[in-house]
Amino acid sequence: MKPNPELSAHYQSIEQAIQYIEDNVHRQPELDEIASAIGLSEYHFQRLFTRWAGISPKRFMQFLTKEHAKELLARSENLLETTHQVGLSSLGRLHDLFINTEAVTPGEYKSRGAGVTIQYGLHQTYLGRCLIATTGRGICHLGFVQNSEGEAIDNLVADWRQASMVEDYQATAPLIARIFPDREPGPAFEKKSQPLKLHLRGTNFQIKVWEALLGIPEGSVTTYENIATRIGSPNALRAVGTAVGQNPIAVLIPCHRVIRKSGEFGNYRYGLARKKALLAREYGISNVFPA
Repeated sequence: MKPNPELSAHYQSIEQAIQYIEDNVHRQPELDEIASAIGLSEYHFQRLFTRWAGISPKRFMQFLTKEHAKELLARSENLLETTHQVGLSSLGRLHDLFINTEAVTPGEYKSRGAGVTIQYGLHQTYLGRCLIATTGRGICHLGFVQNSEGEAIDNLVADWRQASMVEDYQATAPLIARIFPDREPGPAFEKKSQPLKLHLRGTNFQIKVWEALLGIPEGSVTTYENIATRIGSPNALRAVGTAVGQNPIAVLIPCHRVIRKSGEFGNYRYGLARKKALLAREYGISNVFPA
């Protein structure tokens, strides 16, 4: 089969556009400049780039700008210097960029938890040993111990590098008692008038996915396709699956309620058996699913 010359030309145009944006992102070129550089009209370029890349040229440039800013902040550049080096006109624009793409401010990203005190504790539950961590704003981590307790704690520290870590079993025990009430049979969570508060950090896309997970009723399941549609990204199934797998607060953000369209359980970060156990307990039935 001979290659389609029109498709080849389109690919070459997109390749040139991406290279032009990467070479000039430090000065934030306008759409008409990029289009002119590759010999296309602004309208044609916008449509062609979006169709091939899956995002608009503006969003692509925002991504490159944000990644460059993250590199600079990791090297301890101050916020104003970072703003100028990535080609933004004001600190406010840098702030808006991070809020829209990372769901945190530039200062919060740079600090990686600096000034935050995290209380954490390891607890035994009916689903195995787990690690929970909380800040003054709410629960920031909940996960089951997979290999070793030390590895679980190391992963928490890696996510909050600059935070002050305080092991406090007494502070976290009441939270565990609410999340994993010791009673059979019954739903997974104790009903309280005041819901547990969560302290979430993630990209804008991740936050959207996790918020969609919070909307899945207890005792129900949904599919990755439904989650993608709910957040307005029906074609982003792989990205949705990745965000579901990166959920930092298991059980409370119920990623275990997401299954494949075929009806198969799919993957679960903490093991398929635990996923089945969570769903079975929520249904209040001990053997509702096939092995």
